[in-house]
Amino acid sequence: MEGITIRGRVEKGMPLSKLTTWRVGGPAAFAVWPADEEELLSVLRYGRERGLPAVVLGRGSNVLAPDEGWEGIAVITTMLRRAEWGADAVRAGAGCSLAALAREAARRSLSGLEFAGGIPGTLGGAAVMNAGAYGRDMSEVIAQARIWTPEGGSREVSGAELGFSYRRSTLQCGGRLLTEATLSLTPGEPAAIRRVMADHREWRRKTQPLGLPSAGSVFRNPAGDHAGRLIDEAGWKGRRIGGAEVSVRNANFIVNRGGATAGDIRALITAVREDVERRFRVRLETEIKFL
Repeated sequence: MEGITIRGRVEKGMPLSKLTTWRVGGPAAFAVWPADEEELLSVLRYGRERGLPAVVLGRGSNVLAPDEGWEGIAVITTMLRRAEWGADAVRAGAGCSLAALAREAARRSLSGLEFAGGIPGTLGGAAVMNAGAYGRDMSEVIAQARIWTPEGGSREVSGAELGFSYRRSTLQCGGRLLTEATLSLTPGEPAAIRRVMADHREWRRKTQPLGLPSAGSVFRNPAGDHAGRLIDEAGWKGRRIGGAEVSVRNANFIVNRGGATAGDIRALITAVREDVERRFRVRLETEIKFL
């Protein structure tokens, strides 16, 4: 990357399989771990000026990278994890682990993030897709955010201005990027907070394939129903294409059983969606970002 000085880490030809939770994908032209927010924005401007596409990744969940690689810049936010705690809120960087924030909130006797204790991503990624579990989601806790746009630079917005809805936000369009957010929490009873988080962990252990590479839920739940139920009813649990398998524990998960390719996963997603639509006349929408 000529013409730009980067204090963080830079790798040329880094396999995207090392940067995504499905553990598939060929090399990116460059992978960059910016040292701070200013450097992150400099890298994005660099890419725009040179016509290089850029994708901002946290831990790489909810992303399917192509087998042949990607001629762009993968910008990894995990170094942007500064967090400032208050009596009833935390201001955190986009690269903070959401699960780690939930654990620290519990340690500080702050309630509101119990639902996020098992979500395997960063704050930035969770905000983009309005991640949630157990009937709660990020729209309920993001009170304020700093966003960057290519046209307008950085500015502070309220959580309401992010246009949250089920697994959606306005961060999914127009090159908008969340760099920091303030999460509103509530002082709570420590034992009760820990008990709720323990119950959630046990439920995930019993119902999700935690020991295999996946990207979490593949499909959004259709109105009034659950994608996993429809896929299960269609008989897809345990079925494979190549190394990709519809999980026997949760039919809305596709796992990498070893040696799966992005092509295997794409083919399985397509086959499942087409079969569910044929059987139930429901068109499932993916939660996955395809590079």
